[in-house]
Amino acid sequence: MYPNFEVLNLKIMKKTVIVLVALFVSTVAYSQKVKEKNVPDAVKIAFKAAYPNADDVEWEKEDENYEVEFELNDVDYSVLYTADGTLLETEMEIETEQLPQNVIEYMKANYADKKIKESAKITNNKGVVTYEVEIKGKDVMFDANGNFIKEIKD
Repeated sequence: MYPNFEVLNLKIMKKTVIVLVALFVSTVAYSQKVKEKNVPDAVKIAFKAAYPNADDVEWEKEDENYEVEFELNDVDYSVLYTADGTLLETEMEIETEQLPQNVIEYMKANYADKKIKESAKITNNKGVVTYEVEIKGKDVMFDANGNFIKEIKD
């Protein structure tokens, strides 16, 4: 008649462990640090050819792609490559004042109470430019003309 609390506690603990493991695996699967020696040669060659003077280089694996974060002339960059060394996109940190005026106005109108942590200009391998504005808990994306595209939760 009385519930068996030991069994209930074990079930709750088991579910909690399963959820935590799933969260950990999904986070690790998305992006994980990787040592340069484990980055494919084609990726390293493409990167070094494009950015021979890069400093503070750090590598991550995102799904099947490789992201390299680095500094060049006091500017932070992030570049994404496929495993065969094909450039997918380049992200360059910019000052908030360098954003298109439409972006600045949109952020003031829609996120007046949020502090901008970081702004970036992203150029994909086809030359298409987008802008990213990072605020607490999300990234706000805009097209090259400063028109709102979407929010991405962190």
